Amino acid sequence: MVENIHWLGHDSFRIEGTHTVYLDPWKLADDAPPADIVLVTHDHHDHFDMGDIRKIAGPDTVIVGPKAVTDRVSGHETLTVAPGDTVEVKTAKVTATPAYNLTKFRSPGEPYHPKEAGYVGFILDMDGRTIYHAGDTDEIPEMRGLEVDVALLPVSGTYVMTGGEAAEACTIIKAEVAIPMHYGDEIGTPDDGERMRRLCKIPVQVLEKEDR
Repeated sequence: MVENIHWLGHDSFRIEGTHTVYLDPWKLADDAPPADIVLVTHDHHDHFDMGDIRKIAGPDTVIVGPKAVTDRVSGHETLTVAPGDTVEVKTAKVTATPAYNLTKFRSPGEPYHPKEAGYVGFILDMDGRTIYHAGDTDEIPEMRGLEVDVALLPVSGTYVMTGGEAAEACTIIKAEVAIPMHYGDEIGTPDDGERMRRLCKIPVQVLEKEDR
């Protein structure tokens, strides 16, 4: 179920199949394989870096993200999405899901990822498999009833769910397997992923970080 899913650190993944798809590419190797599709959840520096996108983007690469991202992209085809949108990207189907904080605040009443900002997660439907990348989010009501094969969930706390909260989210997301993310660079440790694995009631695969 997790074959051809490569964790590149933090929230960054490469999915290989009919198309090569990157999610939140960041700190990529200079020789990273080229991308057909790039999905960016929001415009924070550890998720959206044009320098990294230029390493993998060619003339036919399509970059998908919320307006805060696509407004800053030039020289490449873009698709702007908001939570709830579904778009066809080449032969893949991409659905944007809400991603926001309910309990993580930079100051009283000011969440790190406010709902009104329109930040997103993604459900990638490609090659008969659905992969949910939750983006930077807490456990939110919109997760209830999501049915996917693989769920990529943040676990580091502070800005996103903790490992325990991610395990709780797995009780409302219907997934065959979950993979922890958002740890090991700037925030979070492998212990966060292991905590999710211990507490989660569905199988959890903790991936090794790959260099490219």
